[in-house]
Amino acid sequence: MLHVTDLNLNIDGLTLADQMGFSLQPGKVSVIIGPNGTGKSTLLKTLFGDIVPQSGEIVFGDQKLQPKQISAWRQQFGYMPQDIRLDASLTVTEVVLLGQLDALSLRVDDQMLEDALAALEQIGLLHLANRDVRTLSGGQCQMILFAQALMRRPEILMLDEPVSALDLHFQHVLLDHLVERTESQRWVTLMVLHDLNLAAQYADHLLVLKQGKVVAQGSPQKVLTPQLIRDVYGVDAEVTHDQLGIPFVRTLRSGRVNRAAA
Repeated sequence: MLHVTDLNLNIDGLTLADQMGFSLQPGKVSVIIGPNGTGKSTLLKTLFGDIVPQSGEIVFGDQKLQPKQISAWRQQFGYMPQDIRLDASLTVTEVVLLGQLDALSLRVDDQMLEDALAALEQIGLLHLANRDVRTLSGGQCQMILFAQALMRRPEILMLDEPVSALDLHFQHVLLDHLVERTESQRWVTLMVLHDLNLAAQYADHLLVLKQGKVVAQGSPQKVLTPQLIRDVYGVDAEVTHDQLGIPFVRTLRSGRVNRAAA
């Protein structure tokens, strides 16, 4: 389990974490939602050790995040940041293999190569294995970086807006695969999503951030209400539920004219 306790983070006078605390369960997908500028990406970077908070504690199992032991801490992570630019002259397979950077030597063994190709096949991109990554679309790059994160065989998987460049088909390919691997491998998985309906479909647990605080957390059924959406995003919305109880959020245009009644 990953525990965050009394986390405080202030950057350039902006409070991005104010006595923040939460716990993330293995085998569950947790999703961070909230308005722009509220610190969602910064929280992932802090958990990874890229940003040092003013105070607070981050613990995974019996290991505490400490600056002097950052290399050992990061070995537990698969981390897919928001930036998806791939400028190096590498093939798709080579980029995926970098997920095993700690184990790579001058020679890539057959098992590593098989694992990389299997990761590409599982996400439907085996046909791109020998392509130069500089020729790929943004969405294809996003999927390749997802395969790279999987290659690390992480205990903690963090993804920052992993479907932002993907079409409908590949959004569900990535997220379906993510849920399956999280459950089967018992990963602690945390990702940032802006699409509330995708979050409702795929999250076991939602963390709602606003002004450096966790203002709500729990299942999508519990958290996604018209009142919360109004309070957090400042928009009106209807929330209905399908036959499985999964919420569906439909935002309402401000000042919309009912033309049928006109």
